[in-house]
Amino acid sequence: MKKFVFEVLLKSKKGRRGKITTAHGTIETPAFVPVATKGTLKGLTPQQAAEIPIQLSFVNSYHLALSPGMATVEKLGGVHAMSGLTYPLMCDSGGFQIFSLGRADSKQKARVRGEEEPFIVKKTDEEVIFRSPYNGETITFNPKTSIAFQRIIGADIFMAFDECIYAYAPHKYAHEATKRTHRWLTQCISEHKKDNPRNQALYGVIQGGMHEDLRIASAQFVAEQNVQGVAIGGVSVGETKKEMREQIGYVAPYLPSDKPVHLLGVGQIDDIVDLVQWGIDTFDCVEPTRLARTGVLYSTQAVFKRSDSYTFDIVKNKYAADTSTVDKLCSCYTCSHFSKAYIHHLFKQRELLGYTLATIHNLSVMEALMKKIRSELQ
Repeated sequence: MKKFVFEVLLKSKKGRRGKITTAHGTIETPAFVPVATKGTLKGLTPQQAAEIPIQLSFVNSYHLALSPGMATVEKLGGVHAMSGLTYPLMCDSGGFQIFSLGRADSKQKARVRGEEEPFIVKKTDEEVIFRSPYNGETITFNPKTSIAFQRIIGADIFMAFDECIYAYAPHKYAHEATKRTHRWLTQCISEHKKDNPRNQALYGVIQGGMHEDLRIASAQFVAEQNVQGVAIGGVSVGETKKEMREQIGYVAPYLPSDKPVHLLGVGQIDDIVDLVQWGIDTFDCVEPTRLARTGVLYSTQAVFKRSDSYTFDIVKNKYAADTSTVDKLCSCYTCSHFSKAYIHHLFKQRELLGYTLATIHNLSVMEALMKKIRSELQ
């Protein structure tokens, strides 16, 4: 069984190039991490994902705990075995979903016997108990259960259980939530040490809200802990891009030089291009796959030039008779075999193949972009 290892191969003012070794393969960084929340990259078979090739995907313990449930995931041998995904997986702790859905102003409610009930039943410094939005059953998440769930899932990289702080949260709330996140991190570390036969890595999560002092304190605390990597959380929860970049700037000087750094929930083209320079190694985001399912495709030329507008809508009527390839600079399966007119036709007729071909293309462009970024870090 390969050990988790991070190597910095090159570092410059533009960022750093590295390599993460895991039991399921090696990841060249900087890398984009497409989201496979429920154990699947929507619209793709595992073979198609591997052929792109995807280096690493992001799954979610909250969603997998709800369905199919951890007992089933365990019975099926973990996400790699049940899904057929063979490359490395990164797993969220569930903290973002629990706390974002559980806010008082959230529209998400659990349905119980046809009635809507509050999502979070109980929140303490020790645990969070919430209702399943599917059937109203209660589920407990705390550092112990979060690590146990992620171990069952079998991800190569775990996230410590944290309290995701909503945008513009007042200092008092953000301070208490950050303290709770730090307390939970130490408990996660203890749980992770107890049983780790597959050499899975644990990342600590930096919080602090939008407050500079709390962000810096959190970055310092997490960097000092016995974790294998660091994640920056709570920066894609409703604030502006300018404010998000400010928060990254607060913590950048305190990020460890010898551990990989992941940016949670951020990965639009401009974000990646701007933030690689701050020492971010991996980015996860739903945008490429979500856009693909609406018929919005990336233009390789625009992406490589880092244009403000880097997508086009294949559903527009002007593509109905366009016999040209989807993207002449892209060599993915979609662009090698099909025309704009055909993809347009698939979306107009709501044929599921359209979602698959668009997803293959968008993720292929993202992989090409990351390869280009890595080549430029000389």
